[in-house]
Amino acid sequence: MRESLLDRGVEAATEAPTVAMLPDCHVVKVGGRSILDGGKRTTYPLVEAIKDALEHHKLILGTGGGVRTRHVFSIGIDLGLPSGVLAQLSIADALGNAHMLGTLLSPYGVVAIPPEIFGHLLPLFMTAVPGVIFNGDPPFSLWEHPAKIGKIPPHRTDAGSYLLAECFGCATLTLVKDVDGLYDCDPKTNAGATFIDEITVGELRERALPTLPFDRVVLDLLASARQLTRFQVINGLKPELLEPALRGEHVGTIVRKDDTA
Repeated sequence: MRESLLDRGVEAATEAPTVAMLPDCHVVKVGGRSILDGGKRTTYPLVEAIKDALEHHKLILGTGGGVRTRHVFSIGIDLGLPSGVLAQLSIADALGNAHMLGTLLSPYGVVAIPPEIFGHLLPLFMTAVPGVIFNGDPPFSLWEHPAKIGKIPPHRTDAGSYLLAECFGCATLTLVKDVDGLYDCDPKTNAGATFIDEITVGELRERALPTLPFDRVVLDLLASARQLTRFQVINGLKPELLEPALRGEHVGTIVRKDDTA
């Protein structure tokens, strides 16, 4: 108790097994721009897939802010706003998408928990309902970490969904995008892009790809993981992939911590 919490020896001595609070729950992050912004065409088929998955799995659904967040970032950066303010503004966009997707899923028992009580009451809700939904942004808001390059907040909805899954010791994290997974370059602009079906954090850092289909800071979080040591990126335009992904099948790109098989 009298030691400095900044001492490396003290830090190392705190390594210990971590309690998994929700080991039977699955976190699914639904992309705002990739799925919800497409309206009925892209959202309704995924809603059906989620409905079917709720019959067999406990789901914690996160949402992204989509094009509205990008619009806010564009205006805010033009006005000279700091990253923390941009992060605070983006929360509202993801929350709006959570309410919309949650409304579509409400007939199947999905509950939208208010952000201010989400973390504290999550275990209670997960014992009572088949699924809950939240805005994927982590609540750093004004305390967002400065970005290494530019001012776009590094911790966005992919990162928030990962942090929640890691904290509660959830079974899986699935990032639902509009591509089959990770490529060596953007497949939407390069027809010759090569698909990467599985890769570690270290390998991905070495390749220094120009773009990723998820928040780059997730690699830093995964490198320090204690419970959730991998996640999978799948194509939400192929909603039939959701159920096998939740079962642990390899149907997209798996990104894993370096020391995991």
